[in-house]
Amino acid sequence: MSRARTTAAPPLGPQRAIPARPLPAADPAWSADPYADALRAGRGPLFLRRADGWLLPLDVERWCAEPDPADLEVLGRCEGAVLDVGCGPGRLVAALGAQGRRALGVDVSEAAVAHTVRRGGRALRASVFDPLPGTGRWDTALLMDGNIGIGGDPAALLHRMARVLTTGGLLLAETVPYPDVDERVTVRVTGPHDTPGAPFPWARLGTPALLRRARACGWRAADRWSTDGRTFVALRAPATATAG
Repeated sequence: MSRARTTAAPPLGPQRAIPARPLPAADPAWSADPYADALRAGRGPLFLRRADGWLLPLDVERWCAEPDPADLEVLGRCEGAVLDVGCGPGRLVAALGAQGRRALGVDVSEAAVAHTVRRGGRALRASVFDPLPGTGRWDTALLMDGNIGIGGDPAALLHRMARVLTTGGLLLAETVPYPDVDERVTVRVTGPHDTPGAPFPWARLGTPALLRRARACGWRAADRWSTDGRTFVALRAPATATAG
């Protein structure tokens, strides 16, 4: 369960979407019409499509619903101020805000940020690799719903998260519920009949793969667990110089 930390909470500013600098070239794929339309409708089907035609279903209905028991367990582990990376339509940010917690969602999708704000959460349209408010002072960061795959380079993402978090800060990440998965791929967002969006890099990691990569980047494993068929890892950030 959560415990108090002594670091000052990063200022989040007013409860609105905050503009950011232009996004990396691959990021607009998440703002392609199939993704935005699915979020607005609150349902899929929606997929990540690999070059060989393989499809990964995206659970839009769960993302747009209220937090489920697996989500609530993750929220109960959060400490202090929370940054939700790839917040999607904002179920976790809104739930943390309703608990009186300081939380900010970050997502490259304008539709996702708008959905989060409508739910009462605070959100910023940006990539996690952009300069972010409170860098180096977040107590907890979330990488849920497969977001350990952001950027297609887990080591680069882990290094970035170490800079975002305070020293010893908590990273709660959802992994693929198949332990042998460890892949870096190029994918596109698509609906069942839509033209796929722009290609972008993605990664998929089971728990063993994430723990191996985290150890190599100086992170300390704090816990691992599964709930309702979903799998999670808690990691403690290494000491690192703060960067924007």
